[in-house]
Amino acid sequence: MIPFSVLDLAPVTEGNTPAQAFANSLDLARWTESLGYTRYWLAEHHNMPGIASAATAVLIGHIAGGTSTIRVGAGGIMLPNHAPLQVAEQFGTLASLYPGRIDLGLGRAPGTDQATARALRRYYEGAETFPDDVRELLAFFEPTVPGQAVRAVPGAGIDVPVWLLGSSLFSAQLSAALGLPFAFASHFAPDAMDEALMIYRRDFKPSARLDRPYAMLCVNVVAAESDREARRLFTTQQQSFINLRRGRPGLIPPPIDDIENYWTATEKYGVERALACAIVGGPDTVREGLSAFMERHRPDEVMLTANVFDHQARKRSFELAAQARQRLAKATA
Repeated sequence: MIPFSVLDLAPVTEGNTPAQAFANSLDLARWTESLGYTRYWLAEHHNMPGIASAATAVLIGHIAGGTSTIRVGAGGIMLPNHAPLQVAEQFGTLASLYPGRIDLGLGRAPGTDQATARALRRYYEGAETFPDDVRELLAFFEPTVPGQAVRAVPGAGIDVPVWLLGSSLFSAQLSAALGLPFAFASHFAPDAMDEALMIYRRDFKPSARLDRPYAMLCVNVVAAESDREARRLFTTQQQSFINLRRGRPGLIPPPIDDIENYWTATEKYGVERALACAIVGGPDTVREGLSAFMERHRPDEVMLTANVFDHQARKRSFELAAQARQRLAKATA
């Protein structure tokens, strides 16, 4: 059966703090590890009050240190914000501490506004240098050679799987050219998903890192005991998208009973289009939705994300999704 994995933004909910968000992330990682999820990724965002995963490598170490088998990684590190050498050193360190369990996903966007991007990297040149930065980073993971002036210590010669992340065609083309696994952000930008998958699979060139294309798709899955309750829980994500588009990002809000009174018709259209890859409902609805999504797109792996306000309801959502996967596997067998 297709592996299931987790994308976590370490959400800071109204009434809580980043410290509680970190405790919740570790608890969720342990829970999803026990449920058989393959990997647990954290995403780099900055200047976002509701997202606590800005120091992504530090948080990865926290999660990896509190779990034992699940792979832990970045989904992703926004490479324009960092020097490739520093990323190689950070993830070389993580892979040395937790061998065989660390993933490095790389993104091309800064993951924030332009003012914050400049504050993150004083000599920021923009995402145009991304392909060269990726190649430089990959080189730092290779064994050192005689006369090499700069090396990653630790990092050189350490096996750190590197993924490219994308929400457009650019990273699909680059990951195919470099022979790297590819993860598409269909959970918030689904429009180019089908074309990106086609390009990646068609143009993939085998490399020392990967001999055949491997594509992972991210999808919003909010599961509850009933369709009605799941739709209510999903209003947290819908409100967060609207608030961001209104230029008022804040803490993650609790669910509401009537989302129709919250958004305008234009906002509704935009949010529903951005969140088109969302499976929201009770156990049967989620199972059918996952089955249809996987049948249509044929991903090698599915990464689930769930921006649910209540921590216990969020854990239950991932549990119900895991149960749906098990039922689908039995039906296939």
